[in-house]
Amino acid sequence: MTSTATADEAPLVLIVDDDEEVRTAIEELMLSVGMEAHGFGSTRDLLESSLLQQASCLVLDVRMPGSSGLDLQQRLSAAGISRPIVFLTGYGDIPMSVQAMKAGAIDFLTKPVRDQTLIDAVITGVECYAKQRAHAQVIQQHVDRFATLTPRESQVMREVARGRLNKQIAFDLGITEITVKLHRSNVMKKMQASSVGELIRAWEILPEELRQSQRA
Repeated sequence: MTSTATADEAPLVLIVDDDEEVRTAIEELMLSVGMEAHGFGSTRDLLESSLLQQASCLVLDVRMPGSSGLDLQQRLSAAGISRPIVFLTGYGDIPMSVQAMKAGAIDFLTKPVRDQTLIDAVITGVECYAKQRAHAQVIQQHVDRFATLTPRESQVMREVARGRLNKQIAFDLGITEITVKLHRSNVMKKMQASSVGELIRAWEILPEELRQSQRA
């Protein structure tokens, strides 16, 4: 049994296992608790699917013919695709589980796994991904606001975040203190910050490479 997820309705869980009975059982289990689910017989099938971008959590068999679940984890990481992963194995390989967990897996479960144990692990993954998406949206919001600043306003924001006083900023940038105050006021409005503390937090939320590019 398979179904197609829609982002507004329910989290989509993708299952990769070369055993069709296992795939079907997990899909039905996910559907029974209100999630959407879709199964694949190989990691290649998953990578060729458009559903990967919609997924909130992946359930992967560790050992499969061809590319393994661990191989997929590494490939996704290298491609910058971050998705919570729950691994399933019939072997209880401790070194393999350590490798998976160090690479960010949510859990590493041994087959046969209790339904509730798997459900709990997947729910943890779904919640983790929701937090990741929310954080990414906050970052993008601040990046978009920062993009509206003029080069001089960006410089002033950087200096304010460093704790510099208006007169110090004026001296460093070779402008008057009144001009600094005007730029500072514009920065506060554009970044939607109601206090210096909020402005500093907004600066710290910006990606490191963006902050580095503002250094004199």
